[in-house]
Amino acid sequence: MRRFARYLIVPVLAGLAIPAAPAAAEAMDSLAITEAAAALAPNRYLWTDRQAEGAVSVLISIPDQRAYVFRGQTLVAASAVSTGTDDRPTPTGRFTILQKKAFHRSNLYDDAPMPYMQRLTWDGVALHAGRNPGFPASHGCIRLPTAFAKKLFDITQLGATVEVTDMAYVSGMDAPVSDEGEVARVNAAAGDVLASR
Repeated sequence: MRRFARYLIVPVLAGLAIPAAPAAAEAMDSLAITEAAAALAPNRYLWTDRQAEGAVSVLISIPDQRAYVFRGQTLVAASAVSTGTDDRPTPTGRFTILQKKAFHRSNLYDDAPMPYMQRLTWDGVALHAGRNPGFPASHGCIRLPTAFAKKLFDITQLGATVEVTDMAYVSGMDAPVSDEGEVARVNAAAGDVLASR
């Protein structure tokens, strides 16, 4: 299966470089990324360096066990993830990034390391690097491959939107939209707090 996935992903990603009319290229790129994302093995991701305008937002599809990263309405990255188990499910809904820490330890689960933590709730749900077996295995957090978690951490801001859904992602679906004004306000307030320390 891995060999098949590798052979599938390379031609699909190679298709991203084919020149075309801007609107057609945009649609083809999103479709190619979506198709390649479906073939990702556990702990794998793809990240395009497509130049796109707009705030960063993230869509987590629980049935797909995938994260989809957008700039504005442009899909720029996808990753395999591991969400919560049936006993400790990942909540669905629209969240904002409340806190970011490059290295954090869980205060709920035996001081477990949570690299590149981006908090979504104050009761323990976050995006972070962690074991990613390809199926739901967390206590409710969304575990990401480490390299992907770092890249995502580097481009997101406090207040960015993360939507967690129990629906499969279909190419062309609207991205969750981050309110750029709210993101700027939250980050300015966070900067004021840090400057006063």
